[in-house]
Amino acid sequence: MMTVLKLILIDDHEIVRMGLRLLFDQMPDVEVRAEGGSAEEAIVLCGLHQPDVVIMDIRMPPGHSGITACKTIVERWPHIQVIMLTSYVDDELIAEAIKAGAVGYVLKQVGTGELVRALDAVRHGAALLDPAVTRRVLAMMRHHGENKPDPFRMLTAREVDVLRLLAAGKSNADIAQALFLSDKTVRNHISLILDKLTVTNRVEAATYASENDIHHYQQPNK
Repeated sequence: MMTVLKLILIDDHEIVRMGLRLLFDQMPDVEVRAEGGSAEEAIVLCGLHQPDVVIMDIRMPPGHSGITACKTIVERWPHIQVIMLTSYVDDELIAEAIKAGAVGYVLKQVGTGELVRALDAVRHGAALLDPAVTRRVLAMMRHHGENKPDPFRMLTAREVDVLRLLAAGKSNADIAQALFLSDKTVRNHISLILDKLTVTNRVEAATYASENDIHHYQQPNK
């Protein structure tokens, strides 16, 4: 049996909504449940219709922006996927949309085929960014990475190894066995780690390590 994808269309320009509805009305596995012209309507309509996907303009005066509505929708109804549709490639808006929980960011200039592919990607659980947007996001990530301090820069390679195991919940004995160290050496390493991270106990150290994703951390060559 064919699963029908339920959509809500949100854009403050009626002609845009008409074009989108015309496109999706031709797709037998897609049903447009409702449409609206503001961020406030988006939230109300999601509550009423519980769609699978919302395709929403990112800028809709007056009142809340599409980003604010996206954040509210994702928080209230985590099963609803939000695709941002916009005329602008704006670094700040891209970052805000992704942070708000949008799974797609598609330019209005794309052809209908690209929009259908975006919807299909979201249907199958994938995130989708327009290629032009993807390039900007990657550039932003590289720039952010270049400017973000190494969270473990003060630690030696061995101390990083110890902290990684500590963050995984290992005891001193477990760490000593895994790294072929004595218990006393492990205790010394942990004491130095606490001092260098300016934390008071191993729980705080483990929390810091987890928040900074130590399990995927690769120490740069020094």
